[in-house]
Amino acid sequence: MSLNFSLKEIVTVSMVLFAVIDIMGSIPIIIDIKRKSGKLESGKASIVAGFIMILFLFLGESILSIIGIDVNSFAVAGAFVIFFIALEMILGIKIYKEEMPATASIVPIAFPIVAGAGTMTSLLSLRAEYQVENIILGIGVNILIVYLVLRNTHYLEKLLGDGGIAILKKVFGIILMAIAVKLFTKNIGLLIPH
Repeated sequence: MSLNFSLKEIVTVSMVLFAVIDIMGSIPIIIDIKRKSGKLESGKASIVAGFIMILFLFLGESILSIIGIDVNSFAVAGAFVIFFIALEMILGIKIYKEEMPATASIVPIAFPIVAGAGTMTSLLSLRAEYQVENIILGIGVNILIVYLVLRNTHYLEKLLGDGGIAILKKVFGIILMAIAVKLFTKNIGLLIPH
C-alpha cells in the first residue's frame, strides 16, 4: 500500500475541520465546563476526540448502518445537543446535570463539542474526496490545536475576564443555535418521506 501524502490535501482537510470543530468559538463553553467541574484534562479530552474522529473515519457509516441509523438522523440528534448547549449559554440556565470532573473532559468536550455530528459528517464527506492518510494528518493538526486551547483556558479566562466571557457566551450561544437550526433543517427534510 503506497501512501499519497499531499500538503494541499492536508491543509484543506485541516482548514475544513478547524472551521467545523470551531474550538475558538467553544472557548466560553469550555471555560464554563471547567468552572463547573473544577478541572479539565486537556490531554485526555484531545486523545479521546482524536480517537473518536479516526474511528469514525474508518467505521462511521458501518457503525451507523449496523445500529440502523443514517448520517442524517445522527446529524439531527447532534443538532438537538448543540441546541440545548446554546440555550444554556444564551439564557444562563442549566439543562444538563453537572458532570463529575473525570467525565467532563470526555462528555461534552471530546464528544460532542470537538468530535460532534458536524465533525463526523464532515469526515464522511472528506473521505469521499481525499486520501485517508491526509485526513488523518488533518485530524492530528486539529487535535494539537484543540489540546493547546484546552491547556491554556486559564490564560484565556484571565485575558477575557468575567464580562468578556459573559458576552462571548451569549454571542457564541446564538451562533451555536444557528448551527443547530441549520443542521436540523438540512437533515430533517431528508428523513421525512414526501
